[in-house]
Amino acid sequence: MNSPKPAILVVEDEPLILMSTIDAFEEAGFEAIDALDGDQALQRLEERPDIRAIFTDVNMPGRYDGVQLARIAHARHPGMVVVVTSGKMVVSHESLPEGGIFLPKPYRSSQVTGLLAALLN
Repeated sequence: MNSPKPAILVVEDEPLILMSTIDAFEEAGFEAIDALDGDQALQRLEERPDIRAIFTDVNMPGRYDGVQLARIAHARHPGMVVVVTSGKMVVSHESLPEGGIFLPKPYRSSQVTGLLAALLN
C-alpha cells in the first residue's frame, strides 16, 4: 500500500512563483497546498492537520510576514518542517523558530524539493 504524499504548504504572494513552486513540489512527489498570505496559510493549517512542512516567502501582504508565520506555525505544530525564503533580505537563524531554515532566492526547484525531502525523512 502506498503511503500518502507528504503535504507541504507553499506561501507566496507572487502568482507565477507560487505556480512554479507548486508544480515543482508536485513533480517531486509531494502534495502542495497554496496560500497567498499569512492569514490564508493559518487557515490552511487549521483545515489540514496533515501538513508536514511550510515553505514561505518573507515579504507578503497582510498581518504576518513569513518569519512571523513560521513562528506561529511552529508554535502550533512543533514537529513541522519550516523553510523561509527571500530575495530581498537575509533572515538570521535566531529569527527563525527552532529547526527553521532560511533559503535565499534565487534558488533552483531541485534545491527546495531535495531539501524538503531530506528534512521530511
